[in-house]
Amino acid sequence: MPRPPEPGRNALLTAGAEIAGREGMRGLSVNAVVAAAGMAKGTFYHHFPDRRSYVIALHHRYHEELGAVILAAIAGCEPGAERLRVGMTAYLDACLATSGTKAFLAQSRTDIDLIDQVHERNRLFAAMIGPDLSELGWSDPAPVALLVIAMVAETALAELYSAGPRPDLRAALTALIERYPRHQG
Repeated sequence: MPRPPEPGRNALLTAGAEIAGREGMRGLSVNAVVAAAGMAKGTFYHHFPDRRSYVIALHHRYHEELGAVILAAIAGCEPGAERLRVGMTAYLDACLATSGTKAFLAQSRTDIDLIDQVHERNRLFAAMIGPDLSELGWSDPAPVALLVIAMVAETALAELYSAGPRPDLRAALTALIERYPRHQG
């Protein structure tokens, strides 16, 4: 069994999430992180070889936590419309409640150090919803799943900018996903 991260590493990641929530990705300097964590700069480099590695670990941690929320919400649900709705709702609600969401959803798309991480995360979430889309009647769920992930991420950002849930967008998203396959030839 892998050893859990050390308390110092966790403190640095927690400090970074708080900074990202307040200042975005640009505020994530090594100096700012160690100051917020109350640690020496050498401690940072003990856990992370450079800022790039740190930002990747921070991004990974953020999405692992979101993934855990989604998995807990859909546990026991059979693939299909209800599981997809429950998972999307869990994700959107968690994005609203989690510090740093704007940085990790919007700003990470343009951070050269995170592009590969963003694409990998999208592929993982797309694979998670593929069975739901198949059950809904999508004959080729893989590309549709990637588009759904993009739509859900955009909905999350719209909700962040609105400072709350957008039932209109959530309903439109669900309608687009669930209604279109009936028209496939």
